[in-house]
Amino acid sequence: MAHRNTLTRRSFLFSAGAAGLAASSGLATPFYARGYGRPEFLHGVQSGDVDTQSGMIWTRVDRPARVAIEYSTTDSFADAARLPDIDATPQTDCAIKCRLDHLLPDQDIFYRFTATDLYDGNRVSEPVVGRFRTAPLRRRSVRFVWSGDTAGQGWGIDEVGMKTYSTMLLHEPDFFIHSGDTIYADNPIPDEIKLRDGGMWKNRIVTPEKRDVARTLEEYRGQWKYNLLDEHVRGLNAVCPTFYQWDDHEVLNNWSASTDLRDDPRYREKDVAVYASRAARAFHEMTPIRTLPTQPGRIFRKIAYGPLLDVFFVDLRSYRGPNQGEGDSGLFGWRQADWLKRELAASSATWKVIACDMPVGLVVWDDYSAKRGSDAIANGDNGAPKGRETEFADLLRFIRENAIENIVWLTADVHYTAAHHYDPSRAAFKDFLPFWEFVSGPLHSGTYGPKELDMTFGPEVRFIKASGGGIDSNLPPSAGLQFFGIVDISGQTRQMTVRLMDRQDQELWRVTLDPAAVA
Repeated sequence: MAHRNTLTRRSFLFSAGAAGLAASSGLATPFYARGYGRPEFLHGVQSGDVDTQSGMIWTRVDRPARVAIEYSTTDSFADAARLPDIDATPQTDCAIKCRLDHLLPDQDIFYRFTATDLYDGNRVSEPVVGRFRTAPLRRRSVRFVWSGDTAGQGWGIDEVGMKTYSTMLLHEPDFFIHSGDTIYADNPIPDEIKLRDGGMWKNRIVTPEKRDVARTLEEYRGQWKYNLLDEHVRGLNAVCPTFYQWDDHEVLNNWSASTDLRDDPRYREKDVAVYASRAARAFHEMTPIRTLPTQPGRIFRKIAYGPLLDVFFVDLRSYRGPNQGEGDSGLFGWRQADWLKRELAASSATWKVIACDMPVGLVVWDDYSAKRGSDAIANGDNGAPKGRETEFADLLRFIRENAIENIVWLTADVHYTAAHHYDPSRAAFKDFLPFWEFVSGPLHSGTYGPKELDMTFGPEVRFIKASGGGIDSNLPPSAGLQFFGIVDISGQTRQMTVRLMDRQDQELWRVTLDPAAVA
């Protein structure tokens, strides 16, 4: 990246002055109050949805409290502005978030929270501090990371912890895209898991809410609080904004309108919509995602990150029809599809990244054992678009007809990493421009073998790293097959370089893409 004449994340964290600030304020790790009975910030801080002039910030207190919020352009907080206090109450599990507005572009923002017990004004917490940088208006280099799938398949916080988060932080990204399966509400965390080599995986931290599947609002909130007990997660959150989207495991595996819980004794209520509603509320309470007053609960959105990049977050879970059976099986819903077309056509950014919670050309069966029903876009028949593929074909046709160049798709979901190139010369459906799709993950979950390719849109695997499949499915994080991706956009050349990485920080593969305007 281009050199910045400002304090970098790494120099901020490890300079002598910042070390003192971190020790006293809780930056990168939560502060456990030394004074008996003081409010505590047990889950650190988060920022998100940062653009050129605003950013969301979040924290959670251990009890009802009045929270003071300050922000500044310096780590000394000498010129701090103060927002109106916010009461953290049980209604939101004492989590709060707010939007910082009217910020300068390409500016370091330091923020801090201080909590006063609502029932005893003499009990005041030590402050907890975070940092982010606003998006640029000028054409400077941008770096971000992406991945998905946290705390799945029973692989929880062991002695090493969720190390991939710390590995991503080494690269000092401007932001992190969490591409879904942010929690595994349907995957309990046991104390131990016996490994096939005779060893034992030991979860160092197990909370009551993680010992069973989530059903109540409290239990869904508990899934988020569990992840935030990991020091690697909190360390990234303190200095790097996270842009969140969701997929299925925020509720339960492959959920859709056709999900049938009648024979599942874990779920007393048999209407999946009840659980989806509770899960959505917890998702919005426990993340720094923007709140849209006119459409509360909406996840699809655009983040304009300067002249080089627009990021479009789509939601293929909330508006879908049934995965199996009769009825409209679409994924986008007409409002989201219209929004995406309109925003893509209006975008003047060099690169348009579509952050998608599911892959385009990989076959993801709803019922894997019977190979029946589709949870993703592809239906596995390799032919002309049918079902959900028609909705996607319509979008690709629109992109071609409107000559919208430089679109890149990023996703996770399948628990391995890959690079796919789509081209009409290989496809059953021809009416689209070639594009790339990059897959990464898991962050801290089981690793699985490759998925079948559907040739409707002509994918070609340019790189893949996965487990062997079969008996080598669901490998633990200790096997080393945990992945993330890095995207660099050069302010000078406007080229995009994509690197696929593992949690040991080994570069597995890279490609540099020229923007169409200067190709």
